[in-house]
Order: sequence, then C-alpha cells, then structure tokens
Amino acid sequence: MTERATPRWLDGLWLIFLGGLALIPPVSELHKQVILLIIGISQLLETKFVRLAGKPGPALAVLIKIVLATVLINHTGDPAAINSGYYPIYYLPVMTAALYFGPLGTLLWTLVASLAYSSYLYQANLHFTITASSMSELLMRVLFFFIVAMTVNRFVMQYRVQVRRYQVLSETLTEANRNLKLAQEEAQRAERLAALGQLSAGLAHEIRNPLGVIKGSAEILTQKLDNANPLAKELAGYIYTEVNRVSALVSRFLDFARPSQLDLGASDLAVVVERCLKTVSEQGACKNVNIKRDFASGLPRVMLDHDLCDQVFTNLFMNACEAMGEQGGDLRVRLRPSDDKGKDSGVVVEIEDSGPGVPAELKEQIFNPFVTTKKSGVGLGLAIVSKIVDAHGGSLKLVSDPGHGACFRVEFPAVDPHAEANIQKT
Repeated sequence: MTERATPRWLDGLWLIFLGGLALIPPVSELHKQVILLIIGISQLLETKFVRLAGKPGPALAVLIKIVLATVLINHTGDPAAINSGYYPIYYLPVMTAALYFGPLGTLLWTLVASLAYSSYLYQANLHFTITASSMSELLMRVLFFFIVAMTVNRFVMQYRVQVRRYQVLSETLTEANRNLKLAQEEAQRAERLAALGQLSAGLAHEIRNPLGVIKGSAEILTQKLDNANPLAKELAGYIYTEVNRVSALVSRFLDFARPSQLDLGASDLAVVVERCLKTVSEQGACKNVNIKRDFASGLPRVMLDHDLCDQVFTNLFMNACEAMGEQGGDLRVRLRPSDDKGKDSGVVVEIEDSGPGVPAELKEQIFNPFVTTKKSGVGLGLAIVSKIVDAHGGSLKLVSDPGHGACFRVEFPAVDPHAEANIQKT
C-alpha cells in the first residue's frame, strides 16, 4: 500500500458524477439521495480520513465504499437488488483500491466487491428463475470490475514509477546545482587567490632587495660598534634579528606563491618518512615524544620530488611535536594502502598526535594561507604543504575530531608498474 496517486480535482469529478446519479429518477427516493450524499462526503473527506486512520486507513476507505455501494444497490433494485441499474457504483471502491494498493491488493479488494454484489443472487433466486443468460450477464459485470480495476492500477503503478523517477532526478539536479554553486564559489576564490598571489609575489620580490641592504648594514654596524656604545650595538642586533625573521617570512611566502617545479622519481614512501622522522629528532623538536610506527609491508612505490616531500613531512612532524608542547606525548605514524582499490590506488600516510587538536572553527580553513593555531606562526606552513601535495596529484586532509589530537592524512597515487618499467628502460 502506498499513498493515493490521484490529483484532488478527480474528487470533484466524482462528486459531479454522484450528483448526476442523484438527479436520475426516481429523484424523490429519500434512501437513494441520502446514500449518494454519504458516498460524496466520504469521497471528499477520504484523504483526511486515511491520514488520520494511519496504516489501516486505505483498507477502511475501500471497505466503507463497498458497504455504501451495497446499501445503495439494495435500495434501488426492485424486487431483486441484483437487477439494479446502479451496479456500476461498485466501480468506486474498485477504483479506490486500485489507487491505493498494488496489483495483488487491488485483485483482493475487487474480489470482495464482486462477492458483495454477487451476494444478491440469493435474493434474486427467491423472486426469479436464474437463467444461463442472466448468469452470463452477471459474470460479465464482475469481469468488468476486474478489468477496470487492473487497468486503473496499471496506470497508477506507472504513475508512481514516474513520480519516483522525477524525485530521484530532482534530488540529482538539486545536488548538481549545489555542487555547481560550490564549484563556482571555489573558482572565484581561486581567481582571487591567484591575483593576490601574483601581486604578493611581486611585492615580496621588491621587499627582498631593501631587506638585503638593511641586513648588510646591520652586520657592518655591529662589527664597527665597540663595547663603548652597548645600546647601539644591542639595537643593531635587534635590527639584524628582525630582518632575518622578515626575510625568512618573505622566502616562505615566495615558496607558496611560485609554481611548484617537480623533479619526480619512483620512491619508497616509507624511506622518505623515516628520513624526515630522523631529521626532526636530530633537530630536537620532538623532545619527550614517543614515536610509534605502523608501516604496512608490500606498499607500492609512488612518484615523489624528494626535496619537496621532505619539506611536507618535516613540516607535519614539527607541527605535531609543537602541538604536544614540552610535556610531550605520542606521535603515531601509519603507512597503509589507500582505501581505494581501483586503478589509481595509492599509499596513505597518517600523522596523529596526542595534542589538543584543531578547533572546530578552524578545521575547514586550516589549509588556507595565514590561518594558524600557533601564537608565533604566520599560517603558511600547511598552505605550502597542501600546495606541494596537490602538485603531486595527492590529497591532504584533517580527519580527526576537535579535542582528540590532530590527524593529518596524506595520500599519494601509486606508480603504474608498466609506466615505472618504461621509465627504468629509458
């Protein structure tokens, strides 16, 4: 059983037909008019009744119409109700069943309506002798009940299929429109970032030249000043230190702004990750940090630029160690095959720390330039990392929940064995 598949205007047509029956003689028959009025009211209020009655509502609606049709036939057939010319009123419950139920339910309710109509055979037998021709006419009427019921049900079922198709199509179009809108917004954002990047790169180049002059002047000034003027020497040292900091910032900004020039080669990602872990440990950035490795065996090789990928993993390891602070914690590094088992499957590196995690409000923006959780950070580290990974055809995601430590997932596509064989031959 499903929701009734008819428009509301069809109920209006039924009321017009019932009104026409009421005008057919004998018009003064009170029982006939009252029954037709009740049938019209039930037809008009059927939708609300079915909704209020819940699951048994459609069955009750059909049953009520069968009862009303039987009562109408009983009051319009004289002396045998089965001879009533109003027998087509049984089409009403039959078609209602066809509108609410599937083929099997429609057949069952049509059988119930036919039995209700055929029950008057007993009354007819008391007044007339039932002949073969009258039985043939009765069977013809009953068969037409079934023909009309199944014809209506066929169109209703097709209507429901089309409605479902349109609903799926509507949902698909809605999702496509949403994705298109997001793509347009992303394209506009990319255009703005590209223009800003070009402008900023040129500005950074212009800033770099006077910084070099200031730095050189500060070095000479520090060398020329003796201990007789300690304040001037201290100020010159401040100039030198701050110029170095600004110069490093400009260099990082240029790394982000300039296009990535990749020098790719087939590599074992585990070797690259292990080398970066060793570098970070030697620099003393991961004090009191327990590094836990979980490297799967038999991983495919990936195409990497070693220098740039060293920058990626060193930055991520440094961020993880700094997030845990001086108290330290656990740094888990996992290497495993990609969840995608298709043609372009790759290798996944998961770097998870036991720090406070990334705030929920920054989770979607953490890879944008100048977004950082560090007090002294400038927000370019993860932006550069994301840019390098994208240039390799990989992906970088933050997959952890706020308050449970940060987990960055880096995925690189695996090398096609046939392409790697061709590279080695050349």
